Amino acid sequence: MTSDIDNKTAGPEGMPQAGPEAIKAIPVRHYGRYVSAVIAIGLLVAIIYAFGQGKINWSAVPDYFFDDRILKGVYKTLLLTVLSMLIGIVGGIVLAVMRLSKNPVTSSIAWFYIWFFRGTPVLVQLFVWFNLGLVFTYIDLGPFYKQYWSVFMTPLLTALLGLGLNEAAYMAEICRAGLLAVDEGQTEAAQALGMGHGKTLRRIIIPQAMRVIVPPTGNEVINMLKTTSLVAAVQFQELFRYAQDIGQNSGAPVEMYFLAAAWYLIMTSVLSVGQYYIERYYARGSSRQLPPTPLQKVRANLLSLGRPKGAVGA
Repeated sequence: MTSDIDNKTAGPEGMPQAGPEAIKAIPVRHYGRYVSAVIAIGLLVAIIYAFGQGKINWSAVPDYFFDDRILKGVYKTLLLTVLSMLIGIVGGIVLAVMRLSKNPVTSSIAWFYIWFFRGTPVLVQLFVWFNLGLVFTYIDLGPFYKQYWSVFMTPLLTALLGLGLNEAAYMAEICRAGLLAVDEGQTEAAQALGMGHGKTLRRIIIPQAMRVIVPPTGNEVINMLKTTSLVAAVQFQELFRYAQDIGQNSGAPVEMYFLAAAWYLIMTSVLSVGQYYIERYYARGSSRQLPPTPLQKVRANLLSLGRPKGAVGA
């Protein structure tokens, strides 16, 4: 029996005929993309030209870019970011567990803490910590330590308390969201295997919650890096404060602001790359195929440019 396909491809005398003509696909032209790209490039060129014609001494930026005071400010900014985030993460985990507790007292305390610190600006909190000497004349820890509050509350301690305790309120909500994102069946299965509450949290819940916790935590780290510039108001010397001092002494205050902005961009870019790889690491258990790294994307684009037109990748 001759199939329908054979009948369609065979001629009246049984001679095979040529198959159907290949479809020639014509790509759709998106003229709006070209127009928007030209407009965007035109605006970028206009902005660069305006800054180039402004009364800004751009040569002062490279002169002070690797100044010892600037590098010291970069170090102190990174150190303050790390220490404040450690306080915030540890405090956030404790507050998240307290918030999820069935004890109404601990849950209410955690709720009040989060409500207060999220509801007041960081700059206000810094000034409150710095001026608490009006309330507490001195701090007395018995035989261990006794000192006046104005001496005890140094600019560094003020910065750590103001930034770290404020960050703990935000990290508490991030950690709570990550813990709630794990299905309750995971806890029940771990308990059925005889795991205790601590081991279940450490081996089952937290590793799965990290996929939800890591992305917003990375954003909080980058935000903390920029928020450290506020501690200049309480006399702590970091990147922004050093840039201000150099600008006042050199007569180029605006130029030093651009220098500080460049350093902040460099540091946030490095942190963003680190955040990407950490997110990729914790996505292993939820994605069948991990997203390509930036180097893999560049390599794929270069290979696609080298392929002959019409070739199909393996």
